[in-house]
Parts: sequence; C-alpha cells; structure tokens
Amino acid sequence: MPELPEVESVRRGLEPHVVGRTFESVQVLHPRANRGQDEPLSGLLIGKEVAAVARRGKFMWLEFVGEDSMDPHRDVLFIHLGMSGQVRIGTTDSPHLRISAQLSGGVELSFVDQRTFGYWLYAPWAKISHIGIDPLEPDFDIVATARRLRAKKTAVKTALLDQTLASGIGNIYADESLWAAQIPPRKRASTLRQKDAVALLEAAQEVMAAALKVGGTSFDSLYVNVNGESGYFSRSLAAYGRAGQPCQRCGTPLERCVISGRSTHFCPHCQ
Repeated sequence: MPELPEVESVRRGLEPHVVGRTFESVQVLHPRANRGQDEPLSGLLIGKEVAAVARRGKFMWLEFVGEDSMDPHRDVLFIHLGMSGQVRIGTTDSPHLRISAQLSGGVELSFVDQRTFGYWLYAPWAKISHIGIDPLEPDFDIVATARRLRAKKTAVKTALLDQTLASGIGNIYADESLWAAQIPPRKRASTLRQKDAVALLEAAQEVMAAALKVGGTSFDSLYVNVNGESGYFSRSLAAYGRAGQPCQRCGTPLERCVISGRSTHFCPHCQ
C-alpha cells in the first residue's frame, strides 16, 4: 500500500493541474471505487472549484472553494489509493479505469485501480479526524508522540503502524526506521527509553523525507505518480525486502519475521 512519501508525491503532482479548476463531469465506472456514497458523485462534484490538494498520512483529499479549511465538518473529496490506486492526468486506455472526471481548462483525471481497494468519496473531513498528525507535518510534536508510543504494550513495529499515533508510516518505512534507529522490531514499545523513542521518530522523518525526494518506493507498476513515473527509493532500502542479504551497517545477514501479521525485516546483530 502506498505510504506517506508515495501519497505526498501524488499530491504534489496533482496540485498544479487541479487547483483553480472546476469539475465539469464525473463518470464512475466501477461501484467499488465510490462505495459508501448515497448520492451520485457527479451531482456532488459538478460545479465545485478545487481550492487545494491536502494530505495527512496516507489520506489525500481535495478542498473546495467556499468551504472553511479549518472546519472539521467541511465537505471534501477523499482520494484513497488503497493497494493499487493511481491518479493519472489525461486519458488512459487501462482496463482498470474506475473513475473519469473532466475539469475546466481541459484537465482530465483518471482513477485507475487494479485491485479496487481504493476509492473516491465526497464526505465531511471529520471522517478521518481520528488519524494522527504525520511526522512530516509542521505541527508534529515528536516528544509528545514518543511518550504516547512508549505507552503502547505491543511490539514497537506494531505501535509504529498505529495510524492514530502517527499517520503515514506503513510496513516499508517502519522497517527502515527501526533499522536506522537500531531498535529491534519485536521490542515492546513500553520498554523504550524516551530518547530512543524520539530517535525512532526522527529516523522515520528522515527516511520518509529521503524517500519523498525520489518519488517514494515502487516495486511494480501498481504505484506511479500522476505522470506515470515510478519512485526510486527501493534502490536505497536498507532493511525492507532484503532478508538474507548483508546488513549495510555490520554485514550480518538480515532476517525476516512476522509481527502482528506483517512481514518484518531486520538485522539480528545491530538492532
């Protein structure tokens, strides 16, 4: 599933094409891509002018002119990528096209989703009010978040994946952050020292910022940016997906285990 750097890459790519544009038509080609919507999406969006493209963690949404951006009950268009969702600018001949929208100025948005886990949903922003501030937001309080992390009695890998604690960290960047901070993924979060919890969250910030610079992580064609380009951070991964390969820090072969149902990669010597 795309994580914070991938979703932010899509947000940045989408922003210059849609801000200031007005929805002129919307066609939903697969009902799962707009599940949970009681009214036709076209009736809700046509005539709406896009004011901003925003994001928190893995969630991205369009803000509209006339809505107070500080009101948690404002209506927005959530664009959730799920496992394989893509937002593309322009037409596409993909057999997995789920939603097509025309905006003013000749801009066409195509939502392609092979596995149909993603969706567009016009709903109040309060739908995601429980999602925690992500590590790249200006208001992220790393000290307070570290304390909340240390209150968790689960494995630290599991705690990092809790989107109510700090959103946007998924399986890839949890493994990378733990490796960078030299913390074993099975360690109980409540046994971390405060300085180690802070160091772990700092590592998450650094890893995801580095991934964002190269467009995120792509292992196949399911994640691409709005122009169809892949991210290249997979070339810089130190832990995720490298079981059996030497640790870049100490040379010990990396290992893989399963924690809370998630594949986890780590160095048994220096973590």
